Amino acid sequence: MSEQTVTEQSGSRGRPKDPAKRRAILEAAKTLFLTHGFAGTSMDAVAAEAGVSKLTVYSHFSDKENLFSSAVGAKCENLMPMPLFTLREGEPVEGLLQQIGEAFLEIIYGEDSMQLMRLINAVGAQDQTMAQLFYTAGPLRTQNAMSQLLEQADAMGQLQVSDTLHAGELFFGMLQGGCRHFQIILGCCKPPSKEENRKHVAEVVRIFMRAYGS
Repeated sequence: MSEQTVTEQSGSRGRPKDPAKRRAILEAAKTLFLTHGFAGTSMDAVAAEAGVSKLTVYSHFSDKENLFSSAVGAKCENLMPMPLFTLREGEPVEGLLQQIGEAFLEIIYGEDSMQLMRLINAVGAQDQTMAQLFYTAGPLRTQNAMSQLLEQADAMGQLQVSDTLHAGELFFGMLQGGCRHFQIILGCCKPPSKEENRKHVAEVVRIFMRAYGS
């Protein structure tokens, strides 16, 4: 059966999706993409790893690009859900920036994320589809959400930000830092502890608020 036939059949059925199977497929996809890269992972292999049929995989995810993006997005959403970037009326932006910063560091220094980054750095030039999909589902998603938050904080009078995209890049850039970040990614030293992250984020937030606070 061709992939096109599977896709057409899956799209024509209206059965409710099984969330447990979806989670199993995403977990299998994460494992295989990290091991074999985007080009080296097939939908057949994902189906076998997840213990479901190929038709089931296509019923949840229309193609491999959608599956990869969903796997990356699910990881980000688990640690940095979109509601985290919503500033409630009367809520101080400093506290929210602290939460976002700690969640961001937890993502980038998690073992899965570091393994994926090393893989993309190694094969990105040859596997540009994987690199672009990762950027869109992960970093770009976070950058856009941060820009919207800063616009909201500016409208509420808590910040004065004329270029929210640039300000967001500065915030995340300060969080990653310089030499130590590369040492961690390269495996030359261990990731910081939660307490180290908390203190580092607090310092970044303090500097950010000094630059953009109203």
